[in-house]
Amino acid sequence: MYKLFVPAMLLALINTPADAAPAPGRAAIASADPRATAAGLLMLENGGNAFDAAVAIASTLAVVEPAGSGLGGGGFFLTYEADTERYRFIDAREAAPGAAKPDMYLDAAGEPIRRASVSGPLAAGIPGEPAGLVHLAEHYGTLPLPTLLQPAIAYAEKGYRIGPRALLGLRFRRETIMESPAMAEVFLPEGELPAEGDVIVQPDLAATLRRLARGGFDGFYGGTTAARLVEGVQAAGGIWTRDDLSNYRVIERRPLITRYRGMRVVTAPPPSSGGVVLGQLFNFLDSFELDELEPVQRKHVLIEGMRRAYRDRAAYLGDPAFVAMPLSRLLAPEYMAAQAEALDMDKATPSSTLPGVVDDGSSGTQTTHFSVLDAAGNRVAATITVNTWYGAAFMPPGTGVVLNNEMDDFSVKPGVPNEFGLIGNAANAVAPGKRPLSSMSPTFLESERGLAIVGTPGGSRIITMVLQAALAWFDGADAAAMVALPRFHHQYLPDVVNYEVAAIKPAEAVELEALGHTLKPTRRGYGNMNVVTWDAQAGTVEAATDPRGEGEGRVY
Repeated sequence: MYKLFVPAMLLALINTPADAAPAPGRAAIASADPRATAAGLLMLENGGNAFDAAVAIASTLAVVEPAGSGLGGGGFFLTYEADTERYRFIDAREAAPGAAKPDMYLDAAGEPIRRASVSGPLAAGIPGEPAGLVHLAEHYGTLPLPTLLQPAIAYAEKGYRIGPRALLGLRFRRETIMESPAMAEVFLPEGELPAEGDVIVQPDLAATLRRLARGGFDGFYGGTTAARLVEGVQAAGGIWTRDDLSNYRVIERRPLITRYRGMRVVTAPPPSSGGVVLGQLFNFLDSFELDELEPVQRKHVLIEGMRRAYRDRAAYLGDPAFVAMPLSRLLAPEYMAAQAEALDMDKATPSSTLPGVVDDGSSGTQTTHFSVLDAAGNRVAATITVNTWYGAAFMPPGTGVVLNNEMDDFSVKPGVPNEFGLIGNAANAVAPGKRPLSSMSPTFLESERGLAIVGTPGGSRIITMVLQAALAWFDGADAAAMVALPRFHHQYLPDVVNYEVAAIKPAEAVELEALGHTLKPTRRGYGNMNVVTWDAQAGTVEAATDPRGEGEGRVY
C-alpha cells in the first residue's frame, strides 16, 4: 500500500489557489535527453496529463542519464493542477538512514574523513525518487504506472547509446566505480570506458523497474528490491536497514511564493534553499532600478545580493522538521532592503566582514531538470538528482540502482565545505531521518505576459542560474534566450565570482576587480537549463533546452 505523509500543519496549506488562467491549448516538454522528452510526449499522445508525462520523463532519465539522476536518488516536483487551480511541492528528497550520526564522517580527531560522504554506500541517503514517481502517478496522473514506466523499462532491457556527457562523468568517477563490481560491469565492461555511441544494457535495472511498476511503493521499498538494496549496502560498509526503506515518506509541502515587480515566483521551500535565497535576492534587487544601471554596476549589485543571501543560507537553513528557521525575518522585504541601502556601489564587501555562520554546534552540475506543460494547463517543474557525477558510484548487486551521495549535502562539520564549496552549521547537521539542505529550485514565473517553467542542475549554482533566467524573462527574453544566457555566480564562501567567459567582458572584469571582486572564469559552461514558456496573450507555447547539454524541447 502506498504511503503518503503530510504534516498536520501543512494540510491547509498545500492547496494554495493560483491566479485563474485560460488553458494553453498546446503542450510542451523540455528535458535533458531527447529520449526522455519523447517518452513524455508519448504519454500525452496516449491521453495522459503533465503528471503522467513527468513520471515517464523522470524514469527514462533514470535509465539514459544515470550520471545525474535515477531510482537511487531523489528530487522535488513543483506542480500546478489546472482543474483545482492548486500548487503543490512534492518533496521526494533523500533522507538520512536511521543509524546516521552527526560525527559519522569525522575521524577520531574530529576532522573530516576524505571522500567518506562522497563515495560508497555510506554516502547514500534513502532514495526518494521512486516514491515520488508512485505518488505522482497514483494521486495526479491518469495512466497506469506500468504504462508510464514502459519507456524506461524498454531502454533498460534493450539498451541505449551512451553520449559524451555520460562518458565525461565515467572518466571522472572511473576509479571509484571500479570498486563497485556490479556498477563496473554495467558502465566499465572489462574495466574499460565505453566509446561514444556504445549500447548500455541494464537488465537488473529493468527488473527493478518492473517490480516498481507492479508493486508501486512496496515494489521498491519492500520485497526483493529492498532486500537486495540493504544486503548490498551493508555488505559494502553502509548502514541502511529494511526499516529505513519502508519508513520513507513523500511529503507534500506548500510552495514558497514571492513577487518581483508584478512577477509572481512560485518556487521551492525548505529543505530546498532555493526559494528562500531567490526570495531574498528579489527583495534585495527591488531596491535598485536594474535597467538604469551600467553593466558593471548591475553585476556588482547582483553579486553583492548573492553574497548576502548565501550567507543566510549557510547560517539558518535546513530540514524544517528538525530546525526552526527565521523565514519570516529572512523574507521580510525590509530585511534585504536594509542591506541594499547599506551597499557600497564603489566597493565589494569582503565575505569575511559579514557576520560569521560557523558556530559551536549548540544552536548538489550532476543533476537533471525537466519542464512540462499540458494542453489543459497542468504543469510540472522537476529537479531530480543523485548529487555528484554518478552519485556515490556504487550499485548494490542485483538492483541496477546507482546510489546517491546526498549525505554530502549535510554539513559534516561546521564551516567545512562540501563538494560544491558550500558551508553550513548545526542547522544542516546530519541526523537520523533528516533531509539534507538542497539548492534545487524548480520554479514557475507568472505575470501578465504569461508563464515560464524553469529549472536547472548545477549544484550550488542552481539558484543564481534560475535568478538570472527569471530576470531575463522579466525583461522580455524568450525560452531560447533564457537557457542560453551566460552565467555568473557568487555563494558567500569561497569569496569568488565564478563566471562563464561570455558573462563578463574583459573590460568589465577589470572594473569589477577594481571594486574588490575576485573573479574566476570557468573552463567550460555550467548548468543544463530546460524551460517551457506560454505567452497567454499570443497563445504561443515554446520549449527550449540548454545549448550546453544534449536535451530536446518539443511542443505538442
